[in-house]
This record gives sequence, structure tokens and C-alpha cells, in this order.
Amino acid sequence: MTHLLRSQRLKLIGAGLIGLALVLFLVPGAGDISAGFLNGAFGGRNFFNLYATLGRYAILLGMALAVVISFRAGLLNIGGEGQLVLGGLVAALVGAYLPAPPFVVAVAALLAAMVVGAGWAALAGFLERGTGVPLLIGSLLLNYPASFVASYAVSHPFRDVASGATQTFRIMQEAGLPRFNGTILDYGVFLIGAAALAYIVLEDATVFGYRSRLRGYSAGFARASGFPIRRLYYRTLMLSGAAAGMTGFIAVFGSSQRYVDGMLTTPLYAWTGIAAVLLAAVRPRLVPVTAFFFAVLATGSIGMERTAGIPREFGQVIQALIVLTLAGFAGKLTAIAGGRR
Repeated sequence: MTHLLRSQRLKLIGAGLIGLALVLFLVPGAGDISAGFLNGAFGGRNFFNLYATLGRYAILLGMALAVVISFRAGLLNIGGEGQLVLGGLVAALVGAYLPAPPFVVAVAALLAAMVVGAGWAALAGFLERGTGVPLLIGSLLLNYPASFVASYAVSHPFRDVASGATQTFRIMQEAGLPRFNGTILDYGVFLIGAAALAYIVLEDATVFGYRSRLRGYSAGFARASGFPIRRLYYRTLMLSGAAAGMTGFIAVFGSSQRYVDGMLTTPLYAWTGIAAVLLAAVRPRLVPVTAFFFAVLATGSIGMERTAGIPREFGQVIQALIVLTLAGFAGKLTAIAGGRR
């Protein structure tokens, strides 16, 4: 495993050099581009863009957390998008229809989102354990029915027709996550940050974390050691799905205040979370850093387009280069996880 991580770091250096070459040699006016990028990520009036970056960071960190939980145990759960979408949808419905005090509504929506996300991840595990569908394939394919169900729900039975958009009704206003004074940034960044810190402690200092980590390194050795492999399998998947569901809650109860069709799929939060975890070499302590990098890349690209006329898709090209250089490492991860049954 160690030599794989070293090889990955060399690949990442190569990806960074390629991206730097594109900026410095293939595009004129590199100085203006850099200034636009930095302003788009950190500047703006009253640091508006910085708050936008941090808001995006909260979602990306949540999805990266969901990925690293499963990957550390050798479980290639890439169904985070479906778990995120269903978590966000259920949170929006609870927030809009539950007749209860605001605090109760918020807690109920959070718990419901986490339960739905955990259940959807467990379904992918059941498909592997019960029917032989590989987790990689089953979790991926479950993204599609989740997105279709959510689209149908906000297009027909739960649509706010008067708004003219494909979206649910607004959640109870008092139940939404509070915002920092005078900003668009809500306290969801604290919630997801606390969750990430809790997982780092869980992974480093508990029996569950040790067993999960050891299973990722060698499923055969973990089985021979008498670990409850089946229970560990489902617990890890459900914890991963719960993190994705919680992220859906944060997206809905934060800036959006409702579920809008496509709001969690179009920005590719789940797939960027996977890239952030691979960039961190599947190390939980580095995931917050790499997730922030991708958040900066996304918002900085918007400022680059506005200032220097470089399409924001250029940032996606840089991200794609990173993902492509990591593709070989992901394949090796698949091989490592292949003997987990």
C-alpha cells in the first residue's frame, strides 16, 4: 500500500505541472488570470466570494467524508450522489411539512436525512452480499433511481407550483441553519467540520476505527483475526451513507432552504468528493485540505471567467487532469478491495 501512495504522489506532481504549464504557456495574460482566480475564490465585496467558497467547501467536505469512510475499509461505495440526493429531499420534506417547533424540525430532518442515506448505502451492500452485484457497480447504479425519484417528487407531488420552478416548498424558516451576520455562509460548515473531526478521532482512537482500517489493508487478515466482518461491512457502509445524507441536510437547511431539482447533482459534489479523497491518498487527516482545494478551484474558476474571459470550464479541465492521473490508483484500490468477501 505504501508504494502505491508514493506512486500516487508522483502522479499528482505531474498533474500539477501539467496544469501550471497550461496556465503559464498556453494561455496569454497569466497574471490577469491568476488575479481573477484568487479574487473569485477569496475576494469580492465584503469577501462575498470567500463565503461562497466556504459554503461549497462544506458540501464537498461532507461528500469526501462519506467516501473516505468507506474507502478506508476497502469498500468502494461510489453511490454518494444518490445518498446525498435522497438525504436532501427527505430533509426538505420534513422541514416543510412537519408540524413541530423549529429545533425539533431541524433535528428530525437531520436524523431523517442520515437514516435515508445510511439505508440507501446499506441497500448497495445487500446487493453485493445477497445477489453478488459488486459494490462498485451496485452503489453506482443506485445513483440513478435516487435522482429519478427525487426529480419526480419535486416535479409532481411535492412541487411548489406557485414558485414556477421545479422545487419543494420552503422549509420552516426558523428551522434553517443560522448564518454568519451579513454573509451567505451558514453554520453548516461547523456541523460538517465537527463530523470530519469526529471521524478522524473515531478512526484513530477506537476499536471500530482500527478494525475498519485493518479491513481496508487486508480483508483476509481481518477475517482470520476473528473480526465481525459482516457487521463491520454494513456499519461502515451505513456510516458512509449517513455522512452523505447529513450533507444533503446541510445543503437544504443552509443557503437553499428547499430542495431544487438538480441542485445536488449538477455541481458534481459526489464525484469531486471522490477526487478529493484520492488526492489525499485516502488519508482522513488530509481530506479537509484537498476538499478545500477543490472548492477553491470551483469558485476561483468563476472569477477567472469574469475577469480574464477564460471559461470556467478550464477549472474543470484541471480537475479532470487530476482525476485522470488518479485513475490508475483507483484501479489498484479496486484490486486491493477485491478479496474483501
